[in-house]
Amino acid sequence: MIFKTDPSEFQSLLEDTSAMRGGYADGAYFAESYDDVCEVLRRCHQTRTRVTISGNGTGTTGGRIPFGGVALAMPKLNRILNVKKNPDGTGVATVQAATLLFDLQQTVEAEGLFYPPDPTERLCFIGATIANNSSGARTFKYGPTRNYVGRLKLALPSGDLLEVRRGEIFADDSGVLAFETQSGARYEVPVPTYRMPNVSKHVAGYYAAPKMDLIDLFIGSEGTLGVVLEADLKLLPKPERIFGGLAYFADEARLLAFVDEARARSRDATSPSDLSARAIEFFDKRSLDFLRPKYPQIPSDAVGAIFFEQEITSETEDALLQAWLSLMESRGALIERSWIALTPAEQQDLRAFRHALPASVNEWYAKFKQRKISTDMAVPHHRFPELMRSYQTKCEAEGFDYVLFGHIGDAHLHLNILPKNDAEARRARELYRVFVREAIAMGGTISAEHGVGKLKAELLVEMFGEDGIRQMTRVKKSLDPNLILNVGNLIPEAYLAD
Repeated sequence: MIFKTDPSEFQSLLEDTSAMRGGYADGAYFAESYDDVCEVLRRCHQTRTRVTISGNGTGTTGGRIPFGGVALAMPKLNRILNVKKNPDGTGVATVQAATLLFDLQQTVEAEGLFYPPDPTERLCFIGATIANNSSGARTFKYGPTRNYVGRLKLALPSGDLLEVRRGEIFADDSGVLAFETQSGARYEVPVPTYRMPNVSKHVAGYYAAPKMDLIDLFIGSEGTLGVVLEADLKLLPKPERIFGGLAYFADEARLLAFVDEARARSRDATSPSDLSARAIEFFDKRSLDFLRPKYPQIPSDAVGAIFFEQEITSETEDALLQAWLSLMESRGALIERSWIALTPAEQQDLRAFRHALPASVNEWYAKFKQRKISTDMAVPHHRFPELMRSYQTKCEAEGFDYVLFGHIGDAHLHLNILPKNDAEARRARELYRVFVREAIAMGGTISAEHGVGKLKAELLVEMFGEDGIRQMTRVKKSLDPNLILNVGNLIPEAYLAD
């Protein structure tokens, strides 16, 4: 194990893509084994020294940025330990925490297997995706990371090792999760009683449900309850083939009707020959205008576009292609100028189009030296049009430049307000808080995929209320009584002092 105290040697651990500034630490541990991680935690537990777990820096909420104490990095715990393929075509991958998502996906696909979770940043660590319960475009069909975690090996804040398998330990009738570590230490964790939002995607706060599985407490806990060391991940058979499409519309009402029908038919699909999108993504008119310099073929009269992907076999390809074309035609898409990608090369070009927008937006923020102002809220599907209209009308009333895009199939869009100076940025941040409160009032979540970290901890209070945060605090203290692990993430520090 390596311990560095010169900040110039671990400066990268004080930053992530959130652009949060001011991080500092007394030193950084670089663990090379599970025993190293446990030893660091034991020392820090005894001395009440804060430990901030460092992922690969791809997070957007400041979660890995320390403010005191020490940083803990584990870049060498990056091995894919085993990939097992079952007779039914499914499989299990056993991986260490610092395995890159990209490496896992490439490895299992070479074996004819498929790991569905697909956050946009594929250079994230698997341990971080578990800590965040990460999702992405394919979440529409396959759900978030939680659905694919079958076993976790964790180091608790005391340095104790815990191995937990799905389906083994559940909360009792009184709402307590009771378990023992490998050393025999016993823990009893009270399950929060707050109500989870009724949305397709949600990654804000500790998971809570009657008779819940212990493993789900750690998934999405953002490293505040334990350090993920190793995981067993469920794999599916690799789809034989896919095709993708980009449907342009000259009328927003027709676009939304297209989405509604595509979503409904996908949810009702019962056989491989039924129309069933694995992703349904949205680009508004301003997004298309933003992309037009790179893609001049975008129709000038398009007010929006929908990106979709469909899994196919050689037997179903023709029928499913015709089903999508018929849906596009019936809902008034600009069908002659839309884009269907059938070959792998065409699909790669289409995905490059999809990813070009967030990349271009990030370049815009860098050009104007502004911090990103981007929403991550999701609401129940029946309230989605209301939130979308609010984004549009309020931004236009304020005179802001903005782009609106994202996971419309899950009622989850990213509004990026584009301020050109500090005065506009202050107004934009005020409007962002308005949108947060509107989403909460609609029964939504403050974070559908990017997590809470440090940047949004105060917003979590608005979502769950002070009582909900105190319940989360009781969970935290039951596992981390000395309050050392990822302090500042999820729970505002003032509540930990209660």
